Amino acid sequence: MSVPSGNRSPATAAAAPVTSAETITLRELLRALDTAVVELIDAPAGDDVDVASVALVDSSDLTVETESQSPMQDLYLHVGVADADAVRWFDDVSGRARRHRPHAVMSKTAHESSAVQAAAHRAGVALVAVHPKARWDHVFPLVQRMLDRSRRGRGAPADPDLLATDTDLFGLAQIVAQNAGGMVSIEDAQSKVLAYSASDEAADELRALSILGREGPRDYLQTLQKWGVFDRLRESDEVIDVPAHEELATKRRLVVSIRQSTENTSTAPRLLGSIWVQQGDAPFKPDAVDVLRGASAIAARIISRSLNAPSTEGLLVQRLFGARGGGVDVPSVASALNLPMSGAAAVVGFAPTGSESSTATGEFAGMGSMLRLHASSFSRHSVATVIGDRAYVLLPRYKSAAGVTAWTRQLVDQFETKRSIVLRAAIAVPVPDLAQVAAARVEVDRVLDGTAATFPEGRVTTLAESRTAVLLGEILDLVGEHPELHDPRIDALYEYDRKHGSNLCESAETYLVEHGDVRNAAAALSVHPNTLRYRIRRVEEIIGIGLQDAADRLLFELQLAVHRRATPEKPPQG
Repeated sequence: MSVPSGNRSPATAAAAPVTSAETITLRELLRALDTAVVELIDAPAGDDVDVASVALVDSSDLTVETESQSPMQDLYLHVGVADADAVRWFDDVSGRARRHRPHAVMSKTAHESSAVQAAAHRAGVALVAVHPKARWDHVFPLVQRMLDRSRRGRGAPADPDLLATDTDLFGLAQIVAQNAGGMVSIEDAQSKVLAYSASDEAADELRALSILGREGPRDYLQTLQKWGVFDRLRESDEVIDVPAHEELATKRRLVVSIRQSTENTSTAPRLLGSIWVQQGDAPFKPDAVDVLRGASAIAARIISRSLNAPSTEGLLVQRLFGARGGGVDVPSVASALNLPMSGAAAVVGFAPTGSESSTATGEFAGMGSMLRLHASSFSRHSVATVIGDRAYVLLPRYKSAAGVTAWTRQLVDQFETKRSIVLRAAIAVPVPDLAQVAAARVEVDRVLDGTAATFPEGRVTTLAESRTAVLLGEILDLVGEHPELHDPRIDALYEYDRKHGSNLCESAETYLVEHGDVRNAAAALSVHPNTLRYRIRRVEEIIGIGLQDAADRLLFELQLAVHRRATPEKPPQG
């Protein structure tokens, strides 16, 4: 499971080399992540090394790294990596030139394995222990946000300019902590921590759990519900004073909602999240309530901006897929996104099913991050984006087309079982080079449009598998849109069936499906072969063509198919 990234989203590998002004040091990163999450075990080269890129890997990815001798990221998050695999990897790393070694590795077993500690030291790589209860899907985005912040440039924590328009959530949390007193965490609407200030010895278990990405104690959450805290957060902008709870060992807190107001006064503001401040050893400062009110407004602008305005990288990815209009300088985009220019790629498109497209679009649009993580776990160079009610993934240098299809099927199944979102997917493979990505997306859209009627049989398909169905469907649509291409003799046949209660149309269609084999067609219709022969003669008499003639037969089949599209009801049986 490899999730490479640079100073951007989890979808992409590290950016091209950046200047020191655009990096964060390991010391700064660890300080920002908090001692509740990480602890430095050893730093042979010191903790002042730069970190500009990160990858989340498992044991299989370490094997690939060893075999391919690919460029290293600055920071690796070892997820479920066995100690023996980690030692072998560190020994391989130690044989590389210093500039080709990572600067640090984070691991949940770093405390326990002296062999891993010794191997990391020999390789000159800093080793960081991650709390065993921390969630990797929580730690990784926090690291990513810190790298994003370093790219944008960081001010000193006490700098008043942190409250300017380029303030980020980590900077805001630090300012609130200094001006309100206490320890701050900023959460989204689903109670996931987005940013926080540094903790001290007075931090209670609830704060530690939230920073680790874990849910708070159930008894405490029930108490908050009983006190009406969550209801008040949804309904108002007031700062809520949450008292300490001695039995549950939680300390006093102040909390305020983060809400996005609308111009329409009849529409309730949208809840974006909340800001929590836990009291430490000292009481809150006198103006803490005012500080929180102001911070709420600033946080709303920051979160709204991130939700509504795609990043520079996001725009580049969408342009690579042919969105946003205008041409695209593919080599420049590939360089900015650190994508390999050579080698075949795959483009995968995902769409909600027809029955859910109107209701699932909003929820699906919010699944972009999850999709990027899944894509990155499959291919370290992958990029993904959501355009309208469809999502697209680019997988450069895939290993096998069968592997791409298997991954896509697995992902479709996971979205359905874990997210209750039923998707269809279409795969374009191989895409010769990045310059063809936009054209491949057009082909993927054609497949998604052309195979909607075959759901659920066609949950996942490739361009090659569906080309006949797509092209035939487009041909039928084209004929159907031009009345002058319609053969009136077909109407006469359907009219005959309607008046006489017969089923000549169905008999003719079955006869054609069976390639003119009367016995097979008669068996499918449950009639005697002589009965079918009589019906076929009547069809030929009514429409004035011979079904033994190849041209007449082709025209007849097309016209029948067009009529079925326009009138999906079956003709009367008789």
